Amino acid sequence: MEQFFFNLSIMLVPGLMAITCHEVSHGYIADKFGDNTARSMGRLTLNPIKHIDPIGLLMLFIVKIGWAKPVPVNFNNLRHPKRDMIWVAAAGPITNFGLALLSALAMRLLVHASAGIPLDSPLTAVVRPVVWNLAFSIYINLILAIFNLIPLPPLDGGRVAVGLLPMRLSLLLSKVEPFGMIVIILVVVLIPRAFSFLIGPPVYFAIHLLAGPQSNLVFEVINLIT
Repeated sequence: MEQFFFNLSIMLVPGLMAITCHEVSHGYIADKFGDNTARSMGRLTLNPIKHIDPIGLLMLFIVKIGWAKPVPVNFNNLRHPKRDMIWVAAAGPITNFGLALLSALAMRLLVHASAGIPLDSPLTAVVRPVVWNLAFSIYINLILAIFNLIPLPPLDGGRVAVGLLPMRLSLLLSKVEPFGMIVIILVVVLIPRAFSFLIGPPVYFAIHLLAGPQSNLVFEVINLIT
């Protein structure tokens, strides 16, 4: 139970922010391109309660990757549906990459600024949890961004592919969407090694790229919560 609450303190805020901003970005770009479905349903808000999917939140703590309720987008309302779909879908991963970058910059600045503080200082007890939150934010945002780039609908990478491919191949790939998430969940739960093999290397590369000398802090946090 103690481990659960420790994990909760590290994962909850960065995790909710990552999945909430991911979904809101889809709705925001769709709104800009002519579809106001998300706005009319009150989903263009950063209030995580509006976006929480109970199963997705549970999966965040079990397998360290979760999701929110998808923001509704009616692609037929977009001014140029096939082309605009690319930007609406890409908005989610781009947002997560942006959050990972901001978290990495904040973590590096905080670590640098607190370098001279003694370990037994009360200030260290405040700084350390914030650093851990930022480290997990880097990790979860990179996981979400790279995972969603897999070119299988309904993941964002699949919808980008549907928008880019010629019409015949686009229609063929779009037929996968009703079953795509079921396949993905089964792979994540039943064959976690396959999931790790697929997205692990690019995630670890991106962690080293963004966190630089503080990459070890991100991996330390990953070990703490597993």
